[in-house]
Amino acid sequence: MLAFAAATGRVGSVFLIGDRLIDWHISNKAAESKVEAAGHAQTLINRFVPDVVVTEDLEAASSKGEHTLSLLSAISTTAAHNGLFDVSVPRKHLYANKYVEADALVEEYPELAPWKPAQRRFYDNEPRNTVLFEALSLALLMRDQA
Repeated sequence: MLAFAAATGRVGSVFLIGDRLIDWHISNKAAESKVEAAGHAQTLINRFVPDVVVTEDLEAASSKGEHTLSLLSAISTTAAHNGLFDVSVPRKHLYANKYVEADALVEEYPELAPWKPAQRRFYDNEPRNTVLFEALSLALLMRDQA
């Protein structure tokens, strides 16, 4: 399963086989345009040959901007063009915030500990690595629904 998440200025992805986390990426370049997002998705699809691609449900992604939604749409379209099962899941917020969620995910996947974002102060930008944990969260939602 290959899952993607997008946020302002970055696209995160995780690749799992069953419950095992195989690989993860954060790309700034993929967030530049729909073409870059589709190209990045195609590169990862070619590398990992997943059965399923998971993205956030565009209609439920009310906090995402128009550009970010277009990136997710391009990734979904790329998966569909490859004949892959493309699943869009609504992002569920099961934790008090993204940092508590990251803590819980690191418990299950300790290899991500070096990428765990530090909680930001109110005047700081959101840490770059939060998108990685968002992608993992989407993958686990899909896994748990299956």
